[in-house]
Amino acid sequence: MSPSIRKLTGRIGAVVEGVDLTAPPDPLTVTALRDALNEHKAIVFNDVNLDNAGQERVAGWFGELTTAHPNVPAAEGTTSVLAVDSETSKANEWHTDVSFVVNPLQATTLRSVVTTPYGGETLIANAAAAYRDLPEPLRALADSLRAVHTNQYDYARPASTTAQRQEYDRVFVSTPYEAEHPVVRVHPLTGERGLFIGGFVKRIVGLSSNESADLLRILQSYVTRPENILRWTWSPNQLLIFDNRITQHYGVDNYDDHPRRLNRVTVAGDIPVGVDGRHSEQLVGDATHYSSVLEAAA
Repeated sequence: MSPSIRKLTGRIGAVVEGVDLTAPPDPLTVTALRDALNEHKAIVFNDVNLDNAGQERVAGWFGELTTAHPNVPAAEGTTSVLAVDSETSKANEWHTDVSFVVNPLQATTLRSVVTTPYGGETLIANAAAAYRDLPEPLRALADSLRAVHTNQYDYARPASTTAQRQEYDRVFVSTPYEAEHPVVRVHPLTGERGLFIGGFVKRIVGLSSNESADLLRILQSYVTRPENILRWTWSPNQLLIFDNRITQHYGVDNYDDHPRRLNRVTVAGDIPVGVDGRHSEQLVGDATHYSSVLEAAA
């Protein structure tokens, strides 16, 4: 039985039904899921019966796994599970996961472990639709640009931040990383062009910090247009998978002090390529302990 795919919005997102994620992978099913991810950018499974090992196994259908994070340790008893926990961090900023390494991960899986009585949604934006929305002069300019991404990000915490969150932030930036990527990335499987920017971008190469900020604000406004966004409200036992190469996401901090936990497992990626054929470069740091580099799209 082939999976049933139901679109969630016109531009991004689909619910997948008819797949037993606890069963051994069927090659045709895996191909159908990869095709669905390429088309819809984000796919969701309801009522999944997975533990950490099961989530790692399903993520492995999409490629080789990374470790949890270049700096942040994995959840206890695992090598690839990162606890996205409100106790330690609230990532209420648009970003692409780990874009400060030369080969950012290709796919992110999130599994709901503790959900909130209200709020706590994950927003996912289609960066390819954003690129297509750009007026032609802006598109031509974006095609020519490169940007430096860093984990030493400028992110102001409220004064009430807990000691746990301060420690998480300290660990997150403990080893610095910088990578230079094209502002427009060509997807290795679909050939689509997408804006490859977000919260880890420090500056655009060749521009001042003020010029960079102004231009990035314009480009980012196209990514976060409402029609480009899937706003996913979490229920228990769900699995969300999104293509990190051509999306951005945002965990909304709108659930007061209720606990929230998603477990994240990610899939190793290839080195981005721009419209001009130039590859990304690592400027600072060595993240080979975190992720191997895909030699070709898989």
